[in-house]
Amino acid sequence: WNVGEQEAASVCLYASRAAEMGLSPSNGGIQGYDSKVELQPESAGLPETVTQKFPFISSYRAFSVPSSVDVASLVKCQLVVASFGADGKHVDVTGLQLPGVLDDMFAYTGPLGAVFSEESVSLHLWAPTAQGVSVCFFDGPAGPVLETVQLEESNGVWSVTGPREWENRYYLYEVDVYHPTKAQVLKCLAGDPYARGLSANGARTWLVDINNETLKPASWDELADEKPKLDSFSDITIYELHIRDFSAHDGTVDSDSRGGFRAFAYQASAGMQHLRKLSDAGLTHVHLLPSFHFAGVDDIKSNWKFVDECELATFPPGSDKQQAAVVAIQEEDPYNWGYNPVLWGVPKGSYASDPDGPSRIIEYRQMVQALNRIGLRVVMDVVYNHLDSSGPCGISSVLDKIVPGYYVRRDTNGQIENSAAMNNTASEHFMVDRLIVDDLLNWAVNYKIDGFRFDLMGHIMKHTMMRAKSALQSLTRDAHGVDGSKIYL
Repeated sequence: WNVGEQEAASVCLYASRAAEMGLSPSNGGIQGYDSKVELQPESAGLPETVTQKFPFISSYRAFSVPSSVDVASLVKCQLVVASFGADGKHVDVTGLQLPGVLDDMFAYTGPLGAVFSEESVSLHLWAPTAQGVSVCFFDGPAGPVLETVQLEESNGVWSVTGPREWENRYYLYEVDVYHPTKAQVLKCLAGDPYARGLSANGARTWLVDINNETLKPASWDELADEKPKLDSFSDITIYELHIRDFSAHDGTVDSDSRGGFRAFAYQASAGMQHLRKLSDAGLTHVHLLPSFHFAGVDDIKSNWKFVDECELATFPPGSDKQQAAVVAIQEEDPYNWGYNPVLWGVPKGSYASDPDGPSRIIEYRQMVQALNRIGLRVVMDVVYNHLDSSGPCGISSVLDKIVPGYYVRRDTNGQIENSAAMNNTASEHFMVDRLIVDDLLNWAVNYKIDGFRFDLMGHIMKHTMMRAKSALQSLTRDAHGVDGSKIYL
């Protein structure tokens, strides 16, 4: 804590499982707590392992929790720290940032998301601060809850195993957790951070086995043998492309396929013929702007709104009416670059023929396959530096509902950093670093992506980037169906 010895002669940690703490109106002290622990000052200061990970607090005073305290239970509570002067009077109070202790106690390398075996399905969610976790199952992308099942916790990971019949259901996690933005224990509904399938707009996670044969285009498993030749990364030339812009107005593509993944399967279309000519001229890679699940474009196309281009043409050239017409519908049109990440591991539903179920998976794979077959490798634009939303509310907040405050980077006052646009992610935290690397492997193995362009890479820890490079390069054709040595970063 950045307090001196005079204003913090003693320091106490308070906890309330029901989040009922407040300041006493009579003396300004803490009231409504379940437990109180006096912290021990550490004259040696913070350990080197802490200052290396969090150098900005290296000058802070260090305090330790007595070894008899059950810290694993404390992190599930509302927590505050109060300081007292030499006269015993209350001086100051602050909340806590928990990522450091969560990494020390709950760093985890086991299975997460859905794991399929021959006869069963298991779900695993990392949520060490949660007081309880259930999974709500649904029969489809809409409709009421079919069944609610309680998960059991072990070392911060909540798990449940059920029958193989769970496959193809939709689900949401119901997480009972203290959320510091509201200073309350809330019941948050969230998708799975390791989702591999979604309903429209990510409203529900689709429980899918990504390796199911029905999700693979013909000859998908042999695509590694069809990859365009690449002798050296120095030979690469890259063409940036927006999936919707590529075919939205291409009359050589069927109207229901324009602007989406399926347009790339039209080998004779104007767009694909253009790319083929570029490939023949020496182009090696197509860089797709964000194509994972992002906010800002409704996955349900019937909800889209467009400006009346005929009406625009009637306005004088110097008029502001054109801009006003565009602004009026900009939250409901399909125009967006895609730098509003919600869930990194699933293709964007607005680019699929059907945002519910298997279409987005199959059609994304068909797109990669089609581009490879005209001699072009595929680079995916990934946006790991920030999230579209945080907090306990809203469909586009997922990670911060499950482990509040962990996935986002906060300043010394506890405010979320926004230098990467909004809701900076904290890849210095173990499980954020892991999620990023796991996601890259998902795209490389399950979608056979040939390269990754990292948005604002400088906001991601160097350690994460080096781990990602090593993990991708370790992929082999025999074990993973992918030659990791050819994946370009």
